[in-house]
Amino acid sequence: MFPVELRGTRAQTLMWAEEHAIEQAALQQLRNIAALKWVHGVRVMPDVHLGKGATVGSVIAMRDAVCPAAVGVDIGCGMESVKTDLTAADLPDDLRSLRSRIEAAVPVGFSAHDSSVNVTKLGGEVSALGASTATLRAGWDTFWRSFAALDEGVQTREAKAHKQMGTLGGGNHFIEVCLDQDDAVWILLHSGSRNIGKELAERHMAVARTLSHNADAPDRDLAVFLSGTPEMDAYRRDLTWAQEYAARNRAVMLALVCRAVRDEFAERPVRFEQPISCHHNYVAEEIIDGVPMLVTRKGAVRAGAGDLALIPGSMGTRSYVVRGKGNPASFQSASHGAGRRMSRNAAKKQFTVADLVAQTEGVESRKDAGVVDEIPAAYKDIDEVIAAQRDLVDVVATLRQVLCVKG
Repeated sequence: MFPVELRGTRAQTLMWAEEHAIEQAALQQLRNIAALKWVHGVRVMPDVHLGKGATVGSVIAMRDAVCPAAVGVDIGCGMESVKTDLTAADLPDDLRSLRSRIEAAVPVGFSAHDSSVNVTKLGGEVSALGASTATLRAGWDTFWRSFAALDEGVQTREAKAHKQMGTLGGGNHFIEVCLDQDDAVWILLHSGSRNIGKELAERHMAVARTLSHNADAPDRDLAVFLSGTPEMDAYRRDLTWAQEYAARNRAVMLALVCRAVRDEFAERPVRFEQPISCHHNYVAEEIIDGVPMLVTRKGAVRAGAGDLALIPGSMGTRSYVVRGKGNPASFQSASHGAGRRMSRNAAKKQFTVADLVAQTEGVESRKDAGVVDEIPAAYKDIDEVIAAQRDLVDVVATLRQVLCVKG
């Protein structure tokens, strides 16, 4: 059944979604992207929906160019998860205490830590989480020193960036406690590069719009940087730093949540398996159709052969741990989630707090007007999204939420 080709585009555009199921504005964005002369090909994931300039749920391979809008403003946004040795039988009937403990450990929304998190004090949690996260304990001094090399417009933001390290943010970012198909307990979280990533992205997008080679772009938000130019070098430098910030942010959060879980179950030791981590707003240098390309994944994950990835649904449905099949037709990619089927404003107009309560029954979470825009019905059916990409990934685990923290 999939993929299907979006016809009438300059660069080949293959979709893991039916054309009639994609909003017209998003289809126009895809056509605009494919019209850029530097684009080799576009791949469209089943969670595709309208974004700023470029659609969310798109993978774009470009020759010697990068479009910042095809990365997104939350540079490096992604997922982190870890399986614990707890089971459903270990969980109390009332999870309010655990949710409160997690919310006390990790600032949400616009909140931040009072000062930088002392990573050395998280040693026990980080060590328990395995080698990949332990590696992120290293290099902090070098990482923060490189802040001075970032765009001069963000140099007054360093203190804020320190305090936001290890924080969740708002919107569709979340921390969840889940049960898999065998009733094992998992921790799952979703966040990115916080305000500093957004500021860097917006500053570089503004620069790109001023460049003469973008004068005839079909959408001013699709302005690109060209390889070998100082503007591209500056963007790649800041982008790489922000991607690392996002990865470190999730690692710190995961350690904080694991400590909260250990404190909640103080009567027994809690053990954690190797974490799974993946970006879904980023740039990578990859070989596509035998040619070196700059590949942007905006709302999409790498699904190379054997790659583990995380595809969440919504706060009242389920999420999936998947293993990539390395399908070259998709540029070895898969969806990053269920994808929105309506805007936040539309969801607020259509649904009530009572609807939210009904759709999140059995999940310990906020159930107030502030998160109605995250109601499950505002998202596509995650099971349909997974089914549409059976040639891209295999399901490793199915996770259902029992606790969800939102900003």
